[in-house]
Amino acid sequence: MIRKFVIAALVATIALPGVASAQSRDMPSAERILRQLEAQPRERVAPNRRVTVQEFKRRPEMRRAAPSIEIQSINFATGSAEIPYSQYRKVEQIGNALSRIVERNPRARFLVEGHTDAVGSGASNLALSERRAESLKRLLVREFGVPFRALETVGYGEDYLLVETPYESWENRRVTLRRIDQFIR
Repeated sequence: MIRKFVIAALVATIALPGVASAQSRDMPSAERILRQLEAQPRERVAPNRRVTVQEFKRRPEMRRAAPSIEIQSINFATGSAEIPYSQYRKVEQIGNALSRIVERNPRARFLVEGHTDAVGSGASNLALSERRAESLKRLLVREFGVPFRALETVGYGEDYLLVETPYESWENRRVTLRRIDQFIR
């Protein structure tokens, strides 16, 4: 009997790979985003060791220490930085969480990181990831009232792949949000 369930699960995983990964693509709730970004940093930085925003963007060890959340559920069309209206409800979750954090702490700052998969040239992926991060920032400010000053953007193109593959991979086409106010001057 157990063998039948194991075999059925294995067949479902092979025959329907999208079902298993669909949960990873679900948009996190505003509450989950809020909890992740209000978590304590993995490492404390003394005030005299804080860096500029530009330095922070170039230092992966600092970015890894900052509270963060991966958002893989915003669907961009291939080669596009436009966020379709159909995705606004997902962006609203981000906007609600960020607005609540800024309401509690007006000095809160966030880095919106854009990422791409490895299809295309490195230069075009870098430019695309930067445009996607900027697009999300504009939408958060314009439609969901997040203060402009609270958001910084950067694109990393295909530099930080979650899944090491030269092919299309939805897991790599994502936005990462990081809380950076405890790391910058």
